[in-house]
Parts: sequence; structure tokens; C-alpha cells
Amino acid sequence: MTKITEDHIEEAALEWLEELGFEILHGSIIAPEGPAPERESYGDVILRGRLMKALKDLNPQIDPSVFEDVVRKIEQSETPSLVEENRRLHGLITDGVDMEVMRDDGSLSGETIKLIDFDDINANDFLAVNQFTTIENGHDRRPDIVLFVNGLPLAVIELKNAGDENATIDKAYSQIQTYKEQIPSLFRTNGLLITSDGLEARVGSLTANKDRFMPWRTTDGVNVAKKGLPEMEVLIKGVLDKSNFLDLISGFTVFEDDGTKIIKKIAGYHQYFAVKKAVESTLSASQSGGDNKAGVIWHTQGSGKSLLMTFYAGQVVRHKNMENPTLVIITDRNDLDEQLFGTFSNCKALLRQTPRQAEGRENLQELLAVNSGGIIFTTIQKFFPAKDETEVPLLTDRRNVIVIADEAHRTQYGFGAKINKETGEKTYGFAKYLRDALPNASYIGFTGTPIESTDVNTPAVFGDYIDVYDIHRAVEDEATVPIYYESRIARLDLDEDEKPRIDAEIEELTEDQEQDATEKTKGKWSRIEALAGSEKRIKLIAKDIVDHLESRLEAMPGKAMAVCMSRRICVDLYNAIVALRPDWHSDDDKKGAIKIVMTGNASDPLDWQPHVGSKSRRENLAKRARDPSDELKLVLVRDM
Repeated sequence: MTKITEDHIEEAALEWLEELGFEILHGSIIAPEGPAPERESYGDVILRGRLMKALKDLNPQIDPSVFEDVVRKIEQSETPSLVEENRRLHGLITDGVDMEVMRDDGSLSGETIKLIDFDDINANDFLAVNQFTTIENGHDRRPDIVLFVNGLPLAVIELKNAGDENATIDKAYSQIQTYKEQIPSLFRTNGLLITSDGLEARVGSLTANKDRFMPWRTTDGVNVAKKGLPEMEVLIKGVLDKSNFLDLISGFTVFEDDGTKIIKKIAGYHQYFAVKKAVESTLSASQSGGDNKAGVIWHTQGSGKSLLMTFYAGQVVRHKNMENPTLVIITDRNDLDEQLFGTFSNCKALLRQTPRQAEGRENLQELLAVNSGGIIFTTIQKFFPAKDETEVPLLTDRRNVIVIADEAHRTQYGFGAKINKETGEKTYGFAKYLRDALPNASYIGFTGTPIESTDVNTPAVFGDYIDVYDIHRAVEDEATVPIYYESRIARLDLDEDEKPRIDAEIEELTEDQEQDATEKTKGKWSRIEALAGSEKRIKLIAKDIVDHLESRLEAMPGKAMAVCMSRRICVDLYNAIVALRPDWHSDDDKKGAIKIVMTGNASDPLDWQPHVGSKSRRENLAKRARDPSDELKLVLVRDM
């Protein structure tokens, strides 16, 4: 039997690339001393001849004398940071290079020079070069395959042999990290990094750690390859299909910048194909005669839903048939609004505009008083009638408005009328009020937990399921960790004659509005909260959490989170746990095994103040919670 070697794996990859329409050349052919040289030296990583030809072909209206300056902008670094340079060049690749061009009459005009044609895919030059020797700073390296588009190196593929126990896919990842350190010039324009051992295959970004190199399990978004089958062919044909390849670079890549670190993220296959389906569904729903129900995307918690929504928004706002739509992103809590707004704000380059948060009903109306454009964040509660209103006013009757519902839970439902038995007052759910305010908008829901029942039904409100990515697939892809359910009950102490009244109040509170959305619910909420957070029950839960967490940590490493009904309960539960485990407490946010995450202000009780902090505090605690080596192991959450 013929032994499989790394060369065989490389040959297979090149054959698939050729099937996809890539020209295939060995590095020695285009080397400085090769028979058809395209490089003056081994330090040249941009194929200048191909780039100049593409510039002339894609920009026939521009005087060719300008192109030397364009190439110079690409070749010359403006910052010593590889990631910063990659972000800068990504902008030039996707948006074009702005140049001043001399007109025939001697005046100057601003022109945008295209490096790649993202509309006409076949107008571009696609080349795959194997064994591309690169020399930089005394380091002589030879990546297995480099993919060029119009002479720009946009992807690097590193291969190992699964038959060699010492040549694993992890070694391929490590090899790429070495290349980034030793020959960084090759990665200045990089869009994708791919590793494979012939069986397993992963794709990641320039900044992705090993865990964020992900599989790609489909070529069409419909047929998903079964786990355990060879992955390399599916990944190459799914990711490096010419259209998908350029699509991923132009519309499914973001740079998240928190002010201290830049993280480059690329859509996973489940995000990419879900967005493609969602855009088509939105176009159908929003056109004249459409039903305005774009549908539901059901992607399990932890699979990158916020980024999925951002990619969707980026595609919709730029689609020529959407006529520059206005997007209204709806959440049902202020903390969710802040989180999602933060993600969108970090991706302004993809969205081509700056998202806005509506401060109130009047501000929301002002933001919508435009003919087109805009990305507006608001909570669903802003669509509830004011005290002196029975209806909500019309905010806009435009059709090019897309309402995006985040976590479409109970607040998003309710078309039918309800009668208050005491006052005779007629009210509706938020679904009706929202559609009264935005009657011609199209609606799409993003959720990790869809609901289907008679009175509360996600598909009934938003339309059919567009795409489903359940926990089983997410775990298989290692996009999220396995979830195991274990029932643990801390019973409420209730008088028998109180039970019917309390049950009715809980149903009313949770049916269609936030716990503190209106004045009339506050008293009922207080009674329920007092029962749930009674001293006896808090102590019982504290002991159970401590015992359960310690037994789990003895078996395996991990972290824990408890979501509390109120801030008061958070503080009481914290105190009860610390009474059992005093060494878990620390006044320093950088230390301690237990912390509370909640919002607050100066008027809150004094014993709450140590737990109330700014957005940056919450972000720092989140980083601690994500760090396996950090001593923080239990977080009590009210507002994230």
C-alpha cells in the first residue's frame, strides 16, 4: 500500500483549487530565477505584474500613471503592527484606494481605485502557488500554498500529514504562527488562514487562537458533512469557491477594537450561509406584495448570535435592492441593548455607518424621520403607549425599514386585546404596538430559544425558520461547549390561600412586559421578589451552589454563573455564599473567586455600592471569567 505523504495532501488540495478555477503554479516557476519570474526577489510577496494588470483592467477610466502610487500605498507599511496594517489594507481591498487624479483640464478630482472587483468575480485573477519561498529578516520560509487575487496574497494554507503522529493539525497552526513572526510581510493583506492534515481542516483569521480555527462543513449551506468524515475537501470547496472567498473577505470580516486590542473575526459557515438565506428572505418579505415577515434565525446560545446579526445588517444595508434601508434593532432589556450596540459599534467599517441608540420615544421618532439609512437601537418598551395614550403614534410608514428582534421572547408577542378586569382597560401586546408604529416594516427574529405555543409563537410573529443551528451542531463544531441539565429546586414557602393569587400575578408579570416596565406592576413584582429572595431560601440556594460548584470543580475545571431575579437578591446571595466561603471574597476587582455583575447608581444602598461598577468594570470581569487560569469561578449576574 502506498504511504500517504504531505505531498499527496498538497496535490489533492491543488486539484480541488484548480476545479474551483484557480491557476496553479509552483513557486519555483515564478521565483526570481525561475523560467517565468514574477518576483524581483524572494522578499517580494505581492505579484506586481498581476496587480498592475488588474488595476488597468478594473479601472479603465483612470490614467495608468496613477497606479504606481496605488501600489506604493499597498507595499509601504504605515504602522509597525501587523494587525493594524492588515486592518488598513483590508479597508483598501474592500473599499478601494482613494486617489487624487488630474483631469484633462488640469483640475483635480477624487477617484476610488478598485483593487478587486467584488461584483464581477470572474474579472479577477485567481492564482494558487505551492511552495512559495519567502525570505525576510534572514528567515527563509516556504508556506505550502499561497492564494493570490490580482497579485495580492489573500490566503495561506499550511498542510501536515495525518499519518505522521508528529505532524498534526496543531503543528500546522503553530507553523503559521511562526510564519507570522518571521515573514510578516506575507500576511499584511491576508484574509484567511487554513490548516489541515488531510483529514481535519480548519479556517481562521490573522488574530485567531487555535480554538478559534473552526471547521467548515458545507459547500452550499444545505448539505452539512457528517462529523468524522474527511474535512479538507469540503472546507476548500466551501471557503475557497471564488464567490464565497471574496464574499467572506468583503462582507463577513470584522475588526473588533476595544481600545487595547484588535481582534479580527471571520464568519463561521453557520453564520455565513444563515445570513445569505436571511437576506434573500428579507428581500422577498419587504418587496411590494410581500408579507413583511422575513423569518426567524434560530442559532443556539453561544454560537455568535451578536456577530451573526452584525453580518446580516452589513449585507442588508449595502444590498442595492434594499434602497438604503433603515434598521431598527429591538431588545427587551437595556443591558442587552448595550451589549449588542457595543458589537455593532465595533463593526462600523463593515456597516458603513455609525449605529445610534434611541434615548426615548421622541428621539426614536427623530431618528426615523429620514427617507433612508440609519441603524437604530431601542428597547421594545419604547413602543408601549404612554399613560395618556391608548395607541402608539405612527413613527414611519416607509417600507425600507427592517426591524431586527434580538432574542424574540415574550415581549415581542401579543396581537390580541386583553381586558383589565378591575378597570376595563383594553391593552395589547408589544407585537401590535410595534406594528402600529412601523406598519410597513419587515420583521426578522434572531433567537437561541424559539417558542411555539398557541398564544406565543415565534414563527407566527416573524415568519418561517430561515436557518437552524442547534446545540448539537454547535457542540460538534466546538462553537460552544456541551450543556447538561440537572434539575435543582429551591421551593417557595407559600400559604395555600396565596398560591392562586401569586400564580396569576407571575403570569401577568412575565407575559408581555419587563418586570419594571410600568408602575402598576411594581407592587406585584416586589411581592414575588420578596418570596423568591427570602432569607431562608437564599441560604438554601447559597449552600447548594457552593456544594455543587466545589464537587464539579473537583472533577473538572470550569466556571459558574448564577442569574438572579433582582439586584437585592444578588447582594444577599453574595453575602450568604461569602459567609460559607470567606476566602472567596476580595475587595479588589482583580482578585477573588466570586463577583457580582450589575448596574446601579449613587442612590443605591451602601452595601450594594462595592458591586456596582461601570461598563469597563463589567468588561474586565468578563475577561476574568473567560480566562481559565483566573481564580474567579462564580459570577452572580443581574445586568450584563
